Amino acid sequence: MTVSDALRKTKIIQIPDKPLPVEDTSAGEVKTIFNLDVHSKSFPAESSGIFKLAVAGNADFPIDSIKKGAPKDKHWAYFRLDEDGTGELIVSHPSILYAYTTRLVEEWVEQPVATFKNGTYHSTAFRWHRPLFDYVLTQTWRTARNVDPEQHIRELARTGYTHIEVNGLAQPVSHEEAVPGEFYSQFYSYCMALDQYVYSELNKGIYPQDYLTANLDLLKRYAHFGRKYGLEPGLLCFEPRTVPERLLQKYPTLRGARVDHPFRSRLPRYTLTHSHPKVQAHYSEMLQKILQQVPDLAYMSVWSNDSGAGFEYTSSLYVGRNGGPYLIREWRTHEQIAEVAGKNIVHFMKILRDAASEINPDFRVTLRLEPFKVEHDFILNHLEERLDVELPSLLVRGYDLPYHHDKYPDITGVAGGIQHIKMDAQENKMIEQHKAKGVNSHLIYSQGNGYSLEPLVGIPFPGLLHQKLQAMVDRGVEYAANLGGFTPSALAPYHINQEVFRAFSLDPKMDIAEFIRKKATDWVGAPNCDRLVEVWKHAEEAIRWMPPLPLYSHFGFVWLRVWVRPIIPDLQAVPENDRMYYEDFLVSSDNNTNLVDLGRDVLFDLISQEYGEKFAQRVDDNVLGKLDSAIELAGQVIDDAATSQEARQVFIDQRDRLRGLRCWIFTQRSVAAWVAGVYGYRAADNADERSAWRKYLDVMITREIQNAKDLLELWESSNVNFMVVSKSGETSYIYGENMGALVKRKIELMEKYRHVEPGIDDTIMWKV
Repeated sequence: MTVSDALRKTKIIQIPDKPLPVEDTSAGEVKTIFNLDVHSKSFPAESSGIFKLAVAGNADFPIDSIKKGAPKDKHWAYFRLDEDGTGELIVSHPSILYAYTTRLVEEWVEQPVATFKNGTYHSTAFRWHRPLFDYVLTQTWRTARNVDPEQHIRELARTGYTHIEVNGLAQPVSHEEAVPGEFYSQFYSYCMALDQYVYSELNKGIYPQDYLTANLDLLKRYAHFGRKYGLEPGLLCFEPRTVPERLLQKYPTLRGARVDHPFRSRLPRYTLTHSHPKVQAHYSEMLQKILQQVPDLAYMSVWSNDSGAGFEYTSSLYVGRNGGPYLIREWRTHEQIAEVAGKNIVHFMKILRDAASEINPDFRVTLRLEPFKVEHDFILNHLEERLDVELPSLLVRGYDLPYHHDKYPDITGVAGGIQHIKMDAQENKMIEQHKAKGVNSHLIYSQGNGYSLEPLVGIPFPGLLHQKLQAMVDRGVEYAANLGGFTPSALAPYHINQEVFRAFSLDPKMDIAEFIRKKATDWVGAPNCDRLVEVWKHAEEAIRWMPPLPLYSHFGFVWLRVWVRPIIPDLQAVPENDRMYYEDFLVSSDNNTNLVDLGRDVLFDLISQEYGEKFAQRVDDNVLGKLDSAIELAGQVIDDAATSQEARQVFIDQRDRLRGLRCWIFTQRSVAAWVAGVYGYRAADNADERSAWRKYLDVMITREIQNAKDLLELWESSNVNFMVVSKSGETSYIYGENMGALVKRKIELMEKYRHVEPGIDDTIMWKV
């Protein structure tokens, strides 16, 4: 007899008399499949055919023996079932009830009921697991087509996440002042600050009430969906964020740090000085107003020193040690300033924690720590209960990321990325040190959803992901944050990474090889199982060998429009009017060095000639062949007449995603080769060297034109969502339905201007 057979003998699903929303939702999931009644009334203890479902802390029926035998200091689930349909599913926390309910109805139903007759305990891999910068739900991809927010949140819960971000923007763009020729105001469309939802006595009337109401209603809606599936809501905010100048003209003594980017901004932008009591009251009032609407708000993650946010007197971008009049007097040493700045950051966190705690005593504030290299130790020394840190490694000092690429020892700084697969034993020691103070360490990693392979979705590398998750658990990580968030099944229906994460999250002792093989069999059947696993292995090996290209390997790939702009020896040989189709969407001002030099962005040097040449060679030698093998193998199965239609669809899906990945990495190769070739040509001492570099560039251009044609053919022929696309139109952060037209334009311009003299306008930054 299977679990399914036994559940068909169940008479009633019993839930608590005052059920939590997730208990209702989970009971409904079982009810729908097995056509059962759901009741909250009590039944005699000896009653048969009663299946109890509850969160332990909310259960109003006896479960003392279950709690007594449960694992300590872990999130756990208990499942028992007799042949007559009597049993229970009890979990320790609301956030995992839906996950284990779906595991019951999707997996355990096929197993013998005898497996669960005496009851089985199951522990999760992490205490917290949350999306961080959830691209699709709240951040820069929130206009993505084919995405339903409730379905997205339901899938988060099914997969084993415990929390969600809820502070998205209801409008396409934020209500921020801008001046002609600047991009900066568009940075305010993500990581929304508190003043985008409510006002305080201090700033009432600064933002339109209908704007605030729309944003707050969306926040409440996402929190409602999260509650329905047991997930705890939280905020990811750039704070302290700048305020409109008219507020500072009204209160000039409250002017804090200037934090706008000196190249990207045309308007000085300032934060409030939160050392002032009125500003502290302002933040407390705003956060409490939000919690009054969403009392179960669990956390606020603070990102700073970027995108219009910054703490006073920190030495990092873009602040550079400036601020209001209340913290620093003249003639302080660098160390004294760093200490005051660090303490001030922790003070801000305390203001938020204490204000929120009046409504939710468990509320936590977590700080993204990397921007504060100089203030690092002072911050850590002053953190206390419910003031947390989040970062890709506790060994990080500023942006000096300690881990090396597994295949290229000369490449450092991979911490937090998809190729960060090992963790030093020292990590666990530091986690425990923080834990002793009541400080949780949230470790950031990536499943590849934005921030790593942007704008691609659904790229398979299951073993690589499992290796990182296992390393995190082995080093005592209890709080995990997936940078980029979750890819909905509507965009990637056969995303093996997501299934691996779900399996590991709910059972960290899983056998990864056995699971991958079973999932492949579920999707394509036994005859094609081995071939699908082999496709994944080839793809994963290619990804293991991918070198990173600074900025371009993540969000810079879209920001800087390299998939649709012509990569020619002189980027400005194209007349200005013919460049506007991509320059209008660049995250750029009109004097940005990246307009003329792919190796730079504003004053940042991204790629050297040496690294550009090395990157291109490594892609040729170690990546393209492996991707081609995966694509070819998938194509063979697709062309096999014996392949079923269901299996064929899976292989088409995987093949087209890998074709997209090949086009993506190849364009990065072209960017790197452009830097090597143009820099080499300009530095050449004689005609022979210039001729050699000219030929190098010609080969690059020929290959990139073909790559663009391959991308265009994929775009025009495939029904697979291999990349994220906006339903409401192109923005600087996401491509639109016009992607094909943009690629065609790129091809035309590359063919027309491919023979121009290599050159860079070194005076671009002085352009007025």
